[in-house]
Amino acid sequence: MCGRYVITNAVTKTSKIVKSAIQVEDSENYNAHPYQKLPVIKKYKNGNTLENLKWGLIPSWAKEKDFKALINARLETIDEKVSFKKLIKLNRCVAVADGFYEWKREEKEKIPNYFLREDKKLMFLAGIYEEDQFCLITEEAKPNIQEIHHRQPVILNESDVNRYLNLELQGSAFLKECKKPDLTFYEISKDVNKPTNNSISLIQSVN
Repeated sequence: MCGRYVITNAVTKTSKIVKSAIQVEDSENYNAHPYQKLPVIKKYKNGNTLENLKWGLIPSWAKEKDFKALINARLETIDEKVSFKKLIKLNRCVAVADGFYEWKREEKEKIPNYFLREDKKLMFLAGIYEEDQFCLITEEAKPNIQEIHHRQPVILNESDVNRYLNLELQGSAFLKECKKPDLTFYEISKDVNKPTNNSISLIQSVN
């Protein structure tokens, strides 16, 4: 599962692969969480755009009052689930992140950790969208991450963003086959547990 991440200066950091940014500011968000509007890349005929969509997807067929917004979709079953199978074919997007948070269970405690690419480059998180909402795709965690959590977001390299957004390619098959970046992580303060806390101090190591 991925339920919290960091994104700073998204407009500047995606300028080489995005033609335009629609109502997205170069802001700093150290505690991006579900139900916020967050920057994602979408593909149009005249090029890629960066725009804000709400993290958490309620399928068009669902009655909103009876349905909890979906923030993650499992790659392994995305082609089977009625909520997702049409979207992975037709409505793909890529969220951008500096890194993400995950919690390790230790007896009665949950210890927060911050994950980032080993090369410190921007993360491109594979997603799907419907109207103004999006959902991140997750997969089984890499071996070095499983000690913290058994799932992780599907992270693309910049060179694969346009290939994933190309609807002529089979989306889930491509995500399973493409090479993923190596990640590293470290323990951080429990201040991150409160969504309203939002400063660079959240990603500082406590060790």
